[in-house]
Amino acid sequence: MTDDSQRDDVDDSHQTDDVDPVTLEVLRNAFATVAEEMSANLIRTSYSPNIKERKDASSAVFDARGRMLAQAENIPVHLGAMPHSVRTVVETFEGAFEPGDTVIHNSPFSGGAHLPDITFVSPVFVDGTLVAFVANRAHHADVGGSLAGSVSADATSVFAEGIQIPPVKLFERGEVVDGVLDLLTENVRTPDEREGDLRAQQAANETGRKRFEALIEKHGRETVEAAADRILDYSERRMREEVRDLADGVYEFADALDSDGAGAEDVTIRATVTVDGSSVAVDFAGSAAQVAGAVNAPIAVTTSATYYALRTVTDPDVPPNQGCYRPFSVSAPEGTVVNARKPAAVVGGNLETSQRIVDTVLGAMAAAGVRPMAAAANGSMNNVTFGSADSSLADPYTFYETIGGGYGARPERDGVDGVHAHMTNTQNTPIEALELAYPLRVERYALRPDTGGAGEFRGGLGIRRDIRVLDHDASFSLLSDRRRNRPYGLDGGQPGAAGADRVVIDDEERHLDSKTTLELSGGDLVSVRTPGGGGFGPPEDRSPAAIARDLEEGRLTAEHVAEHYPHYDGE
Repeated sequence: MTDDSQRDDVDDSHQTDDVDPVTLEVLRNAFATVAEEMSANLIRTSYSPNIKERKDASSAVFDARGRMLAQAENIPVHLGAMPHSVRTVVETFEGAFEPGDTVIHNSPFSGGAHLPDITFVSPVFVDGTLVAFVANRAHHADVGGSLAGSVSADATSVFAEGIQIPPVKLFERGEVVDGVLDLLTENVRTPDEREGDLRAQQAANETGRKRFEALIEKHGRETVEAAADRILDYSERRMREEVRDLADGVYEFADALDSDGAGAEDVTIRATVTVDGSSVAVDFAGSAAQVAGAVNAPIAVTTSATYYALRTVTDPDVPPNQGCYRPFSVSAPEGTVVNARKPAAVVGGNLETSQRIVDTVLGAMAAAGVRPMAAAANGSMNNVTFGSADSSLADPYTFYETIGGGYGARPERDGVDGVHAHMTNTQNTPIEALELAYPLRVERYALRPDTGGAGEFRGGLGIRRDIRVLDHDASFSLLSDRRRNRPYGLDGGQPGAAGADRVVIDDEERHLDSKTTLELSGGDLVSVRTPGGGGFGPPEDRSPAAIARDLEEGRLTAEHVAEHYPHYDGE
């Protein structure tokens, strides 16, 4: 299957030379500012710490044909996939939009990613004419399903992962559709928090509507529409110039997920990248068949991860809109882990498989000789979910977060320690916010020494985060990876350390599988220990001064130095 959701037919109806360069630049930045303000309002007015603190939400602006004009600098896995959802909504409701409408959608097999990510799409009308769409996507801390938090590592079907929402109007002519809202809140464990986050998403789109209407009022519809065409074409030209700088050829790379959590191990992701003139085609033939566990990726997620990876090896200043993706094409056989069929479980496809797709595409680009190139980052979102058991607390809760790890080393620079890398761009949940909102206590939050891959430039360090359940029963899920297949190094650099997780129950410490669910009691503790990033360059080329600094700062131990940097003599 070839993904062509970013393609659009050429329409010269708005092409004009009357839009001067200054106005074009003003409108290009204005489109981006609308998206940024939408995200700021969504984050500020949301209820859940996952959105308010971690900023697990994204916004974008589209023209009347559903082409993305601009996006806020938010979550890569959201933004590359959001055009798929918007296209589905536009096609479903073509001719049936009215001012004040908002359509919501989360179905993974018709443009969505995974069920916790609910997309809001609102048309913008001026004088009765549809002129644009504004959209946002936010990760909800619970959308039903078999496990509190709806990120279940042991799901084997999308039906166990939560409520599926086909494109449906939640707001109609400015008024909430009570039946749809009731249907959603009746299917989740934390209805008040969910309604608060849903209304925050609607408020963000209202902000976008008003700001786009103001642009039309100031510049005129014809000028704005003509500028949109010109801006998309400009991004395409810039991106094609970037691609022409890449060496033509066919480049292959394969990586693997450790497991699917349901018995399959070493789940292969294989990419063949063909650079031909000003275009890049990425084919995932040879990737593993879809699996029973929850790591299957819909095609929208695979496309999103691929676009992101290709953007990282080209000029980041190319305006991020639909035009910049026109030179790229993605194909993946249906029924594979990178283009799954319903009813595959998919929650981890968006979270974990997306990361491995990035590693695979970047590995192919490294084989193509693209430089500068970073070694592999920690390669996991390290997803942690806690939820109160149904009868253990009067006020039930669901808590979800991702935990950072090491970033890969780069030419001339060590990897960054303890960050969210690649397809996640969230922040951490501050300890104070976590403990204020939930009956949980963070007992340790620190970098993991010795976890960055050795090299001339060291990989970034992973993180250790220990969370204790207080006086209640709780369900827990860990959905992670790179606990066995380590993040690769480049140019002689060594792999980063694998993750290693533990649970302490009745004072007994036990190994924790990377994809697991547990029932916990008050006093139990979970210790999530995330991978480091790969190293860059031969370890024997690392400067003694850099090794001495790492020892002094506690990033490396003497034992690790003796094993991996034997040339260091302590001076």
